Amino acid sequence: MSSPTRFLVWVARKQWTSVLVAMLFGTIWMLAQALTPYVLGKGIDEGVTARDTGALVQWVLILLGLAVVGAVAGVLRHRAAVSNWLTAAYRVYQLVTRHAVKLGGSLPKRVATGEVVSVGASDLEHFGQVMDILGRFSGAIVSFVVVAVILLSTSVQLGLLVLIGVPVLLVAVSPIIKPLHRRQTAQRDQVGELTTLASDIVTGLRVLRGIGGEEVFEARYRRDSQRVRDAGVGVARVQSVLDASGVLLPGIFVVLVTWLAARQAVQGDITVGELVAFYGYAAFLVSPLRVLTETVQKVTRALVASKRTIRILSMEAGLPEPSHPAAAPRHGAELVDATTGLVVRPGLMTGVVSAKPTETAALADRLGRHVDPEPDQPVTFGGVRLTELPLAQVRSRILVNDTDARLFSGTLREELDPRHGGDDFAVLDALEAAAARDVLDALPEGLDAEVEERGRSFSGGQRQRLVLARALVADPEILVLVEPTSAVDAHTEARIAARLRAARAGRTTVVLTASPLVLDQVDHVVFIEDDRVVAEGTHEELLDRVRRYRAVVNRGDEEEES
Repeated sequence: MSSPTRFLVWVARKQWTSVLVAMLFGTIWMLAQALTPYVLGKGIDEGVTARDTGALVQWVLILLGLAVVGAVAGVLRHRAAVSNWLTAAYRVYQLVTRHAVKLGGSLPKRVATGEVVSVGASDLEHFGQVMDILGRFSGAIVSFVVVAVILLSTSVQLGLLVLIGVPVLLVAVSPIIKPLHRRQTAQRDQVGELTTLASDIVTGLRVLRGIGGEEVFEARYRRDSQRVRDAGVGVARVQSVLDASGVLLPGIFVVLVTWLAARQAVQGDITVGELVAFYGYAAFLVSPLRVLTETVQKVTRALVASKRTIRILSMEAGLPEPSHPAAAPRHGAELVDATTGLVVRPGLMTGVVSAKPTETAALADRLGRHVDPEPDQPVTFGGVRLTELPLAQVRSRILVNDTDARLFSGTLREELDPRHGGDDFAVLDALEAAAARDVLDALPEGLDAEVEERGRSFSGGQRQRLVLARALVADPEILVLVEPTSAVDAHTEARIAARLRAARAGRTTVVLTASPLVLDQVDHVVFIEDDRVVAEGTHEELLDRVRRYRAVVNRGDEEEES
């Protein structure tokens, strides 16, 4: 979308039928209220003043009919408005979520996490409010025109006053809109920054406690939250002026219309019934005027929200799709990284060792096409460049399970098998292979236990084993594991290494690690230095003949499980 206004129009067009239904019932609802003073005045003139009981009964019944129609239309309008509110809010939510998934790992590198959270937490409300008020807005416009026509047919002076006065009132409040829009935008930006800071503090709370940095970040959060509060107060000041104007100006307008009508009644230009009707019109006009003012406010907020949402939606995926996708490689094809010279043989478990963790991390990103290598150093799968294959196909056949893999909220069953592709037996087998059955046994609800956000209730070692089990449940054609045992103790690591070999027997697995316990279980080991393969063989062979390899894998004891 090129502009916030076009984005709002797009959202409305996506649900145009329900919006039209809300506008229809909103129009009927407000018309019933607009015609009530007219019927009341006719009843007074033709029934009470003329002492005609039949006419009085007739107008009373018409008045009752208007009340019933208005009540029914009001209920239906409200239901349609709530439906529109929810539909618009969750449509934008789904749109942002899907685009965030499409952007994948490139999203947090290009926009703050708090910005995305703020869109989902607060901006959605403004999209819903705009769709909600459209029904009342259409009713306000139509009822205003109807009242103006009735007034012109009764008194040209009063009719012109209404036709000219209402636009003047709207123009009178328009100078407030621009500073309100500016302050809302500034406050919205600060809220996103504060949410990002809060997310970072919560994520690194253990580290902050370890280095004694809690007080520093607490002071920073307090200072930034005060800035957000001050910005909110600034928005409230302008908002209060706009709200007060929405009450004062229509009130003055009602007084003026009533005063002129009373003078004409005294002069005999209008009847008593018409005077009562004019007062009713003046009182009723406060409602559509307030609706118009409210519409301006909600549209202003929605435009601010649209601007932020468009910023996320306009981001292009970091990895482009091929314009002419190549044919899918056969099952069991070789995976080759031209940068290092690594050849991943199908059906084997290959260990990759490097003295530099950054080298293996970059290699994993290339093998799973989370980054694109240089054009002259491609990664090929069965002789086909990964860049020539659709991303969805690469993701379905090659799974990279790295150290940044996270747990999400939900049941443990959904966490371990998000695609529902297996059954409980497959999940239990994966937990056994990842030496994580003890984690399951400690949960009273078993696989139905709720996992907290980011798996906060689990230790670091437990989270790592659960993430490994999730990768095994997915059972990809090629599984790339980055330091899968870095957070567990030596005994657990030995169990994982032995069970992993059995769980992935006959399937292609790449384990990027320097753990001798894991390397002793793999079929083939590749040693990389300075982004080049310098030695290959079994773990025992490389220990015997490559001094640098021996120094890397024997550099120290593995960390105990958290």
